[in-house]
Amino acid sequence: MEAHGEDEALMLAYRDGDARAFERLYARHKGPVFRYLRRQCGGAAAAEELFQDVWLRVVSARASYAPSAKFTTWLYTIAHNRLMDHYRSLGRRPPHASLDDAAAPVPDPAADPAEGPERALDRKRAAARIVAAVEALPDAQREAFLLQQEGGLSVEEIAAATGVPFETAKSRLRYALAKLRAELEDVR
Repeated sequence: MEAHGEDEALMLAYRDGDARAFERLYARHKGPVFRYLRRQCGGAAAAEELFQDVWLRVVSARASYAPSAKFTTWLYTIAHNRLMDHYRSLGRRPPHASLDDAAAPVPDPAADPAEGPERALDRKRAAARIVAAVEALPDAQREAFLLQQEGGLSVEEIAAATGVPFETAKSRLRYALAKLRAELEDVR
């Protein structure tokens, strides 16, 4: 069964009273959802609060859940809407997010464990450049990029989650990717 089909089946099982199904969903999606919120709101404390609220809303919506879209689309729509509510309550637009805390380098399985400190430093510098390039994206482009990368959402699902037309989501993602490629063309 496909992962997204499994997600919907797990949510339906949770809706029907299987608490272990929720535990599996939570374990599968907690990291990407937290990173999405952390990278969008710029503060670990605010991200933690929003993260808890998102999962409370999932729990609250359990009885009425019907898989009209992929589970991840539904989940990231909740996350996006909670994030927008957060900004409205502050009376301001989303701040420029900081990725520092959420950007732990991903281990490279092909890396030689005996590599020298120069190579390790090069990888660390490359990771910092990638983080800076993502931070520099305009808010809407960064959100589209993070929804694709963290949430695994398609362009259609990004449009649904953010409430914009398909072409808008497609353009945002295309521009984000073009800017990142241009900024990082020399990073390997």
